[in-house]
Amino acid sequence: MAPWDYPDFDEHEGVHFFRDARSGLSAIIAIHSTHLGSAAGGCRYWSYAKSAEAVTDALRLSRGMSYKNAMAGLPMGGGKAVILADAHAPKSPELLAAFGRAVDSLGGRYVTAEDVGISDADMVEVSKQTRHVSGLPVAGGAAGGDPGPFTAHGVYLGVKAAVRRALKREDMAGVHVAIQGVGSVGGGLAKLLAKDGAKLTLADVNADRAKALAAELGGEAVPADAILTVEADVISPCALGAILTAESIAALRAPVVAGGANNQLATPDDGWRIHARGITYAPDYVINAGGIINVGLEYLGHGDRAEVEKRIAEIPGRLDTIWQESAASTEPASIVADRMAQRLIGRG
Repeated sequence: MAPWDYPDFDEHEGVHFFRDARSGLSAIIAIHSTHLGSAAGGCRYWSYAKSAEAVTDALRLSRGMSYKNAMAGLPMGGGKAVILADAHAPKSPELLAAFGRAVDSLGGRYVTAEDVGISDADMVEVSKQTRHVSGLPVAGGAAGGDPGPFTAHGVYLGVKAAVRRALKREDMAGVHVAIQGVGSVGGGLAKLLAKDGAKLTLADVNADRAKALAAELGGEAVPADAILTVEADVISPCALGAILTAESIAALRAPVVAGGANNQLATPDDGWRIHARGITYAPDYVINAGGIINVGLEYLGHGDRAEVEKRIAEIPGRLDTIWQESAASTEPASIVADRMAQRLIGRG
């Protein structure tokens, strides 16, 4: 099937497929838009049951990056890479080098960084083959490095903004937050909320990781398949996407959904479903922009750590603007945010 025959194809400017037999690399780089600048977005290293799922992931994630970068005020377009993990050709310096050459072959139309399954050390290997890379280790006080903690901080600020709007609470003490996925972003969010005295319920596909963090923070761990039905004040998806479906939305028992996962809504109709239930929803590419703000400013050479933190602090204000327009128009926050982002990338 051609890329443009996929349901998630959205007039992408390019979908590039790369194979390197020597290293075992199989990768896809999807460029959604370069209207605002080079298409920026991380590289995901993941095991897909079917190669078609990797194409869908690249299409959805790259579109999300166009919207995320535009809404964050970055002069960058949207793109995403996925490397298909293969037990017979595990991640190696040779595979990362081959990926770096693939990125370089696009001549700067795509700028990569780390995402799920990829570390800043991996980006160092990639950077040996191309300069179109960000998220590299940096000195203290500089923009750049691992984007995870910056994403977590932005999500934390967004969760607090959603709680203010939905629950009329100015503090998080005693507010019950159920977090799905406690990796770099979800785990960082949990630690920030614990400092505020929030009540935490945690889940992860790695059950031991969730149990260990819950014990450390005084929270509770539940099975991964139970987290979305926990009765809480906030459900915070911080794992993989497409988890808000007709079935899962109907089963939600929380007035707020605000988390760091990309592409949380399985379909656009699910934005209407969550809106119809009166749930305050934080559009994912707005609340989780902290990481790309960090690595984007690193690549552009625009500012330092203080500038990164200043821009991340603007996330709650963007969410408030979206929620206000949603209330005025009676349209879902997801639709309002999409419309804003589409205008910014010249597709309004």
